[in-house]
Amino acid sequence: MSKTIQITIAVTDEQVREQLIAQLSASGFDAFEEKDFELICFIDEGKYDPSVFEAIVLVYNLKYSETVIEEQNWNALWESNFDPVIVEDFCVIRAHFHPAFSNIEHEIIITPKMSFGTGHHATTYMMIREMSKLDFNNKKVADFGTGTGVLAILAEKLGSYDVWAVDIDDWSIENAWENIEKNSCQNIRIEKADGFRSEEKFDIILANINKNVILSSVGYLSAACSNQGNILLSGLLKEDENEVISAFVGARFEHVSTVERNKWICVLLHRSIN
Repeated sequence: MSKTIQITIAVTDEQVREQLIAQLSASGFDAFEEKDFELICFIDEGKYDPSVFEAIVLVYNLKYSETVIEEQNWNALWESNFDPVIVEDFCVIRAHFHPAFSNIEHEIIITPKMSFGTGHHATTYMMIREMSKLDFNNKKVADFGTGTGVLAILAEKLGSYDVWAVDIDDWSIENAWENIEKNSCQNIRIEKADGFRSEEKFDIILANINKNVILSSVGYLSAACSNQGNILLSGLLKEDENEVISAFVGARFEHVSTVERNKWICVLLHRSIN
């Protein structure tokens, strides 16, 4: 049975928290809960490397405690703490035990098992909000690092006729399928892969991962983006902006916009080859 490592770090400084979340998410941690005096971090037991974690935390000289959570307790924990996520009047993400919302354009129902990918994290929130500004009707879409499948589900709800969702993690694949079925989606196909490699062309590519994965995938993303296509990126901090944009401009993309939320950014790029 899969187990999860929960680590509670005593930290109050907001900037340090943001730095920890960025570094720990890049090292395999996939969910975070922020409280007044502590940051609670979660990682699958099989991905946890104590030496990597200690090297990160040691820099900040912070105290922490570690707990092992059984799978059934992990699910119960997130259900008890999961609140609906409302992205303006465009989209709401809720669990099946929440009442339906009115006067919101799109509703996504998910099984709450992790905070990254449910919309609670700034990067997912921004991705959803920026997706509202793009035309998905009759478009072919790729969702790189699909996680809980929320962005792929929204892409279909916005009119995409074909969504390819890819992730490296077995747990994410399983949870994404569960959420896709819960939302009665018909146009999403999921593939487990350790990177973005496709011979297909996509009108819109979504990638909410992290800077290192994005930069190492520029060539693959560029090759898979159709002419006049768009790439929407997040999982990035403000200080990552120039390096990421430069990499894609070098691959013949135009930087359209950058939005920021809680020191995280979401970048829109457009491909136009004359």
